[in-house]
Amino acid sequence: MSGEPGLSFQDDAGWRCGCGGVLVPTKVAALYMGSRFEIELPACPECGFVLVPEELATGRMLEVEKILEDK
Repeated sequence: MSGEPGLSFQDDAGWRCGCGGVLVPTKVAALYMGSRFEIELPACPECGFVLVPEELATGRMLEVEKILEDK
């Protein structure tokens, strides 16, 4: 591995980070287009890796970006 965290799914523990930690729902601060907000996302308590699901990144975040661009 090139030092980048990876993910794997294990039936007994759910999602695991490449470092071996189990991803748990965690409130994280997100900065997006100059705005800061807190959101609960799966994160690794071992290394701090935060998983941003594809549907959030390409769906809801894209919608917010378009709204802010139109202002």
